[in-house]
Amino acid sequence: MPLLRIRITGSDDDARAIGNLLNSIDGVEHVEEIADLMPHMNDPDSSSAGLSDLDVGNGGTTHALEVDAPNLSTANKVRQAVEALAFDRDAMVEFETDEE
Repeated sequence: MPLLRIRITGSDDDARAIGNLLNSIDGVEHVEEIADLMPHMNDPDSSSAGLSDLDVGNGGTTHALEVDAPNLSTANKVRQAVEALAFDRDAMVEFETDEE
């Protein structure tokens, strides 16, 4: 069963819209917002030094979602739908996939 982790950079409304979309896709078994465990390089030697932890670029924040799909076909449908919605909303999404 594929497990997709999706990192969204955008507004809270963007993340909520993507979460609602995921819950509406047939076959998606579980959608959960998780803590973003990726370290964000905000140290004195980093190019992001001095930037707010809450403001990513144009006022967005990062959100991480975990999605359980029953098969690769549904996982691909999720990826295509999320990419299309993110494009429409001017948000950015990154995918990480674990195939079990």
